[in-house]
Amino acid sequence: MTDQELHNLVVKLSREEFNKPFRHKAFFNPRLRTTGGRYMLRSHNIEINKKYFEQLGEQELIGIIKHELCHYHLHLGGKGYKHRDKDFRELLKEVGAPRYCSILPEEKNKKRKRKILVYQCSACKLIYERKKSINTTRYVCGKCRGKLVKIKETTIE
Repeated sequence: MTDQELHNLVVKLSREEFNKPFRHKAFFNPRLRTTGGRYMLRSHNIEINKKYFEQLGEQELIGIIKHELCHYHLHLGGKGYKHRDKDFRELLKEVGAPRYCSILPEEKNKKRKRKILVYQCSACKLIYERKKSINTTRYVCGKCRGKLVKIKETTIE
């Protein structure tokens, strides 16, 4: 599917499902990684992740387009266009659009590695487990203000 075919599909869905015209651009954005699509607030364009069409098919693509068109029409209409807004959730149900897109098959198979850093207070021996590293020259123990020392770093799959 080309960008022009995608644009024509968006125009068609906007007319059929929302009874409103789509007057901006819709195209595939190869840089999108973690989302199926996005609506741009300033330009009013819609960008779609092509991987969802290639791996999950046209029905998933139509669902993503409907979702982004909900953002589009509500924003231009001056109503609540964010995910948490009541207007948005009601319009999603009305047109049968998903609230979130499906997980790509390639993402399901990936094993996520998590890093855990363990710090210990040199004075009171309190243990701190963190996902992000701590600047030990700047931060101290919250209990006794003792110096923090990095004990170990582990990776969990």
